[in-house]
Amino acid sequence: MSKSDLGNQKMTNGNMPSDGEKGNASLIPSLVQGEPRIRDIDFAQRLGFANPIDIRKLIRRHDEALSKMGVLATVAKTSEAGGRPATEFYLNRKQAIFITAKSETAEATEITIEIIERFDSYERGAAKQADPMALLNDPAAMRGLLLNYSEKVLALEAQVQEQAPTVAAYNRIANADGLLCLTDAAKSLAQQPRAFTRWLFAEGYIYKRPGSAKWVAYQTYLQSGLFEHKVHVIVKDDGTERAVDQVMVTPKGLAKFARQLGVQVPVDLFHRPAVAAE
Repeated sequence: MSKSDLGNQKMTNGNMPSDGEKGNASLIPSLVQGEPRIRDIDFAQRLGFANPIDIRKLIRRHDEALSKMGVLATVAKTSEAGGRPATEFYLNRKQAIFITAKSETAEATEITIEIIERFDSYERGAAKQADPMALLNDPAAMRGLLLNYSEKVLALEAQVQEQAPTVAAYNRIANADGLLCLTDAAKSLAQQPRAFTRWLFAEGYIYKRPGSAKWVAYQTYLQSGLFEHKVHVIVKDDGTERAVDQVMVTPKGLAKFARQLGVQVPVDLFHRPAVAAE
């Protein structure tokens, strides 16, 4: 999946409601990565989510489809109380309409029309603010634009060079062979096993069936290759055998979770001897 992480950036826009605001949020796009986008929490409030943050599970469930509609822009935001940064999503026009349909809200048609009108209004306003011919005839404005562009290019080149070893390491992990149980995957990511399992559940990757103590990966993430289910045979004390189904993290899944958590993983991890099941 192609995502763009803007880092621990604080988005500031006087028209964007804060997380704490309740009621129907006004769908006012803000400019993110050169195109108008709507913040996930504001969008969830307008859709009528009882818990607006739940929209992130819906977005992650359909991240592959959303990525085909443009870059799925994210911002890591740390609350005033501290703790692990939360990932905010900023949706473009097509992505917002797609999520509206998947939300199955009673006002889907009305909200779809509102999305189109809001984005159209934003784009009309942006067109009025920037007159290309006026910029071409203004040497001072042109110098400013060229300097700004040059600074961004240099910053991006430096960032690419800095991240190249890390990206290469993630790619080697994703293309490796081998599986890890949840406990060993957590240790590889320098996470507490229980905290890592709770994180996977909160992010909408795994769940438990009613009456079962075993974790199960959602079919979407099994099909995308982040997890596999393996059956292990356990020999009881009385000599009888019992088959146990266990969710396992693939190298591709480990690489994805490492990027989300912002941690490094040893690139030779999957060349080590296989680890027994939990």
